[in-house]
Amino acid sequence: MRVDLADLNAFIAVARAQGFREGARAMGVSASGLSEAVRRLEAQLGVRLLNRTTRSVTPTEAGKRLLARLQPALSEVDAALAEVNGLRDRPAGRLKLNVPISAARLILPAIVPAFLAAYPDIQLEITAEEGLIDVLAAGCDAGIRYDERLEQDMIAVPIGPRVQRFAAAAAPAYLDKRGRPDHPQQLLLHDCLRMRFSGRAVQPWEFRRDGETVKVDVNGPLLVEPSGAVELIVDAAEAGSGVIYLFEDWLRPHLDNGALEAVLEPWWQSFTGPFLYYSGRRLVPPPLRAFIDFVKSEN
Repeated sequence: MRVDLADLNAFIAVARAQGFREGARAMGVSASGLSEAVRRLEAQLGVRLLNRTTRSVTPTEAGKRLLARLQPALSEVDAALAEVNGLRDRPAGRLKLNVPISAARLILPAIVPAFLAAYPDIQLEITAEEGLIDVLAAGCDAGIRYDERLEQDMIAVPIGPRVQRFAAAAAPAYLDKRGRPDHPQQLLLHDCLRMRFSGRAVQPWEFRRDGETVKVDVNGPLLVEPSGAVELIVDAAEAGSGVIYLFEDWLRPHLDNGALEAVLEPWWQSFTGPFLYYSGRRLVPPPLRAFIDFVKSEN
């Protein structure tokens, strides 16, 4: 059976976006055109691929299976076309990255503007989230993650600072009232502003000094998930709601202007900086190759 590749692309766009309007926006076509293409594909295959309601569009079981088989194949098609396109003088096309929120805030601002200026024909698309995903299955060319969360069988390239730290801090007025801890265990007597990554339990705060590691199950009045709420927890710390434990680079402006005061600095935990990672089992599209080379030149 031969089907139109355009109809297959229409189905993939709608399934990924979980909506005809969103899929049409991503492809730069009309929603009615996508709808007609999907109906045509379903009629040719003789099976429903999408469940449609007034609120959502989701793949059926048949649709999920088709999507899982199509995405790797079409990714190879995209990569092959991109490689041919790379024979041009300047790399061009789309580069899609999946990155943690911390990288979008702390790592990429020092890289992206200069990269876009150097490669004006590349369209960079960035999704910032904390969950673990299969970057290839999600339609991304590469991702950024920390060492302990890298996917297997991936090529990893250092990106950004090679050493980072978590910093504990609180508003001076809060510390004047509640006292300044000199050991992590004393945080049990304090209000702590915590974060929880989606789908994971609240993690203890971990500190390290002279080879000794201390984990503290802190508690407090505010618990947020990082997606879009990090500024809220920083604002709460500045307002005197409690102690915060976050990337030092994120808190540095607030520490420098005196809105927050560092606590337990000898215990702050250091860790290796993040990596750009991508599959070595497929063609590297020219936009990604350009980004890799640019990152290497910056480190």
